[in-house]
This record gives sequence, structure tokens and C-alpha cells, in this order.
Amino acid sequence: MSKKVIIIGAGIGGLSTALRLLKNGYEVEIYEKNEKIGGRVNIIETNNFRFDLSASILMLPNCFKEIFSYVDKDYRDYLEFIEIDPIYRLFLADKTTIDFNKNISTLVKTLEHISKADSLGYFKFTSDAYEKYLIANKYFLKISQETSKKFFNTKTLTKAFKIHTLTNTYAYISKYIKNEKLREFLSFQSMYVGISPFDGPNIYTLVPAVSQLYGLWHLKGGMYSFINALSVLINEFGGTIKTGIAVEEILFSNDKAIGVKTPNGIEKADIIICNADFPYAMKSLIKESYYKDIYTDKKLSEMKYSCSTFILYLGLKKRYPQLGVHNIYLCTNFKENIEAAFKGTLPVNPPLYIYCPSRIDRSMVKNDGDCMNIMLRVPNLFFTDIVWNAHTMDLLTNKILKELKSIKGLEDIEENIEYKNYLTPQDMKAKFNAYGGTAFGLSPTLTQTNYFRPHFKSSVADNLFFVGSSLHPGPGVSLVLNSGRLVTEEIIKSSTN
Repeated sequence: MSKKVIIIGAGIGGLSTALRLLKNGYEVEIYEKNEKIGGRVNIIETNNFRFDLSASILMLPNCFKEIFSYVDKDYRDYLEFIEIDPIYRLFLADKTTIDFNKNISTLVKTLEHISKADSLGYFKFTSDAYEKYLIANKYFLKISQETSKKFFNTKTLTKAFKIHTLTNTYAYISKYIKNEKLREFLSFQSMYVGISPFDGPNIYTLVPAVSQLYGLWHLKGGMYSFINALSVLINEFGGTIKTGIAVEEILFSNDKAIGVKTPNGIEKADIIICNADFPYAMKSLIKESYYKDIYTDKKLSEMKYSCSTFILYLGLKKRYPQLGVHNIYLCTNFKENIEAAFKGTLPVNPPLYIYCPSRIDRSMVKNDGDCMNIMLRVPNLFFTDIVWNAHTMDLLTNKILKELKSIKGLEDIEENIEYKNYLTPQDMKAKFNAYGGTAFGLSPTLTQTNYFRPHFKSSVADNLFFVGSSLHPGPGVSLVLNSGRLVTEEIIKSSTN
């Protein structure tokens, strides 16, 4: 008889883990508190526009394709990947525009126009960061860190020393690059995991290196196409997704998780997997202190958390060919404005990430205009001086529009807005149970990575598992997909012991 699994949360981690377990013969039920699955990888749909709610940077498409091959399916029957070039369009406050192409010969000309010394430095940086990625991917990102032996051994520690992550991202980049705007461009990308480039370990320089070497991609119809594909496959394999049902508590007996409590009653299972944000789960879903293990309320309050994000969604009446799909706008006073999100204040002149998928995918719009998400990093809710009310949203919207209108060709953008919406840290907390309204969960600092990050398997209840961005290997869709693969391996190993 197959074992019954209950998964709490239909985010990317929960869905991908469910599909893997179904392939291995488990009976799987997923409980999702919202009516729409996907967690933070979600979508906003209006009469004329489709917006990816949050995730939009698709690196390493093989991570997405791998789960289809795992269940003996051809991803091309479910998804269409579109390669993006240029991978980024950079807008500077002085009206300069720089395209960063995947094509090396084109990129060389662009970089040499900045300076030949920085062209050489860019490729040296990319080469060294690529070496970091290869080491990290082989020895850390794709390997479970559940036991101390997995991390504290001669080979692993030697590799950890080799990638020398102690200097911060900005300082590391500055060893190779002299042009300040080029430094800022690379540092900005390293911030995608929710940690400051002026404070976080330089291992996250692998983000711009991987983007440059492997390219960036877009899924036709947006990132939610991947969620839809997982949902279809889960149904094909006999899994059940129950939406609009919030899990209120994980239930235990004799060192085992025996089920979950919902408004509809108690549901029992042989294995429980929690895809809810790990700190939230420990604080709110596990009531008995014994089963929290070390993650007491006091411990959670001492841990470090990522920043949050404010996203402005604009549906536009006209097209803006000046934009690429992925755009970065660099303001003046970059360091001051970047660090604001980590010091509890709002940026004065916010640097912006501008995502405009309708530049290459007209299925995202039904009118003759464009759709775009404009994102900026902001403090999480542990900083209590900011009140996320209409005044704050209007303040940030006006700041964003002011910077957008300074881009050549976008001067009339405000008068061409047909639709406008927002996502705030308060929304992250209320809609997705993001602890402290963070965008990326636990901050991936050196003392909160690998073996030092929360483990997939409870150390107290041997049939309780966790998956998601606060677990190893960390935040981001590609890494959470890795998390789903690793936790599946742990479950199968536990079931056979």
C-alpha cells in the first residue's frame, strides 16, 4: 500500500515535490490556503494584461526542464522557452543606454566602448565567478546538507575555502572592474537573493556570471505557465490539490507528525511536507515547543532575514520599444539607495528593475500596449517605522514614475497608464504567510547557508519534512526546484530505511 503524503502549500517547492513523489508511487494531497496555486510564483490577470506576480528572471532552464524528464514527459508539450537577447538593457541617470548581449563579439564591442581595461576585467570576473558556480553547484547546491558529515569533511571544506566568499559582493567585483556603473550593474544582479551587495558574501556574484554565460529565458505566457504545467502533471499522476483550505496546525504524536488540522477537520497522513515559509511554520503551525526543536520564537527572532520588495504593475496603452525584457535603471547615489532596504528606510532615488515581457511575448497583452513590473527592494516588516498604507504606496509610485520618465522615450508613460496595481511587504505576509513580509525568506548569509540553513527533515519528528526558499540551497525558483529534488531524495531514503 502506498504511503499518503500531505503537502502544506502549493508553491513551487510543494508542487515540484508532489510531482516527484507521485512518480515514485506515493499518494499525495496538497492543501493551499489561497484559491490560486503557485504561492509567490503567481499571476495577475486583467481584461488586457497578464503580469507575473513576482518571479521573472529565468536562469538555468535545465532546472525547469529536468522535472519533466524525471516524470518521463517532454517539456515541449507543456512549455515554450524563448531566449532573451540582450539579456539586460541598462539605463543610466545620464541618459546612457547599454545593452548586455549574450553574443560575445557584440558584448566585447559594448565593453570596449566603456574601456578596454574594463572589458578585460569583465571577462576575468565572469571567468572567476563561473568557477565559483561550478564548485558551488557540484559540492553544495545539488548536494543535501542534512548531516554534518556532508559539510564538515576535507573535500567539502577545501572547496568552500577555494571559493573564498568572505569579501562582500561589491568589493569582489571592484577587484576586476573600475567603471563605477559597471560595478553597480553587476552588484545589482547579485542582490536578487535579497541580501545587500555591500554586506553579503560574494558567492552571489555567480548570478550575473550565470546570466551572462547561460543566458536568460522567458516562458511564453509568463512564469505562471510553469505552475500550470506542474498542476496538469500532478492531476495526470493522480495527485490532489485542494485550494481555499488553510492548514492551521501540524499534529504530532509519539515523535511523529500524524496529520494536519484545517477548518474542515483533521486530515491524517504517513508523511507531512511543509512548503509554508519555514519561520512562519515554526512559529504558527507547530504549537508544541518540543517539536520546534531549536527554532523557538527566541531563535527565530535572532535569525537574519532578507529584505522585501515593492512591485508596481503597469498596464500601458502604447508600446515602448526603448525597453528590453529585463531592464535595470541605475540612479544616482547607488550605495545609499541600495542599503536603505537593509537599514529600514525607503530609497530617495530608487534603482529599478523593470520587467517588460510584452517586448517579446504578445500573449501577455491583449491591447496594443505593453505590460511591465517595476520592482525595488524595500525593508521587511521587522522595520516598523514604515506603514504600508495608501500614502506610502503613492509616495513610492511617484518616485518610480519620476525615474521612469527620465528614461529617453518614456517621458509620456504616466499618461498612458491603463491599469495600475501594487505588491507590498504587507501583501507578502498576508497572502503568502511570508514571515516578516520578506521576499526571500531567511537571508542567505554565510552562517545561514548549506549545513547551517534549516534542514529538510525534522530532527524530532522523523516523518516531517520542509521545502522552500528558507531551506537549502536557498531562494529563487531554480534553487527551490533543487530543494524539491533533494527533499524527495531524503523522503525516499527515509522510507526505505
